[in-house]
Amino acid sequence: MEDVLVIGGGAGGLNAALILSRARRRVVVVDSGRPRNAPAEAVHGFISRDGTPPAVLLAAGRKEVERYGGRIVAGEVLAVRRDDDGFEVELGDRTVRARRVIVATGLRDELPDVPGLRERWARDVLHCPHCHGWEVRDQPLGVLGWQPGAVLQAMLVRQWSDDVVFFAEVLDDAGRAKLTARGVRIVDGKVSGLVVEDDALRAVRLADGTVVERSALFVPARFVPNDALLTGLGCERDANGWVRVDPSGLTSVPGVWAAGNVMDRGAQVVAAAAAGVRAALAVNLDLIEEELLEQVR
Repeated sequence: MEDVLVIGGGAGGLNAALILSRARRRVVVVDSGRPRNAPAEAVHGFISRDGTPPAVLLAAGRKEVERYGGRIVAGEVLAVRRDDDGFEVELGDRTVRARRVIVATGLRDELPDVPGLRERWARDVLHCPHCHGWEVRDQPLGVLGWQPGAVLQAMLVRQWSDDVVFFAEVLDDAGRAKLTARGVRIVDGKVSGLVVEDDALRAVRLADGTVVERSALFVPARFVPNDALLTGLGCERDANGWVRVDPSGLTSVPGVWAAGNVMDRGAQVVAAAAAGVRAALAVNLDLIEEELLEQVR
C-alpha cells in the first residue's frame, strides 16, 4: 500500500509529491498528461521560473519527485473508493491502494462558441491579463464581453494598453459607465469569428460584417473544475458549486485533500504549487497521528 496517491501531475500535484517524498513517504503520482496550460508559451509570475515553458517546468518537477523516491505513473484514474484501510484507486489496467489521496486534477476552460477561439487559445486569444498582459502590452487589444465578468476583465486589460475594445455582447448600464470611465472603447454586437493571417490574429469579425483590427483578444472563460472523482467520493460542495475545503485543502471526506485549480479557480501556477505544499504538510501530519494511534494500542 502507498502512503499517498496524488491524482494530477501539474504544479499542485507535483509539489505535494515532492514534499511528501522528501518526508520519506511512499508516493505515487498519476498523471493523464493533459495539463491545462499546455498551449501557453511560458509560465509567468512564478519567481525564478518566469518565462519557463510549461512542459519544461513539469519535466523538472517530475525529475525532482523521482529523485526522492516518488513514482510517476502515466494514466487516467477511473474511480476512487474508500475501504477499511484507506482508498482503492482504479486505473485503466491496475488498482492502487493508498492511505491518503490528494486530488489535483485542475479545471477546464469553457469558451463561447466562436469559430477559431479554441485554436488560438493561450496564443493570441488569452484569458489572464496578469499572465499574458505584458507580452501584448501597448498593442490593440480586445475583450469579448460574453458574460458579466468580462467588464472586470476589460478594466484590467486597460492597464496594459491604451487601445482596448470591449465587444459588448452582454453589458448593462453600470458596466458601460465603468468601461467608459476607464477609457475602454465599446463596440456593440455579436462576435462571429476571427481574422487570422500568417498564423497571427489580425482582427475580430462581428455578425454584421464589421471587422475591428486587434492583435490579441482576451476571453474570460467559464471555469469548470475537474472534480468528478471528488464528488464521486461524496465531498461536499459550497454555495458556488465548488468542492468545500479547509485551509489545507482537506475535503469533507477524511483522508481526501484537494489542491490547485480543482478547488481554487483563480490559482496561477505558483499558487497551485503552494496549495500542493499545504496539502502535503497536512497529509503528513495526519499520517503521523494515525501511526501514533496504532503504536499506542
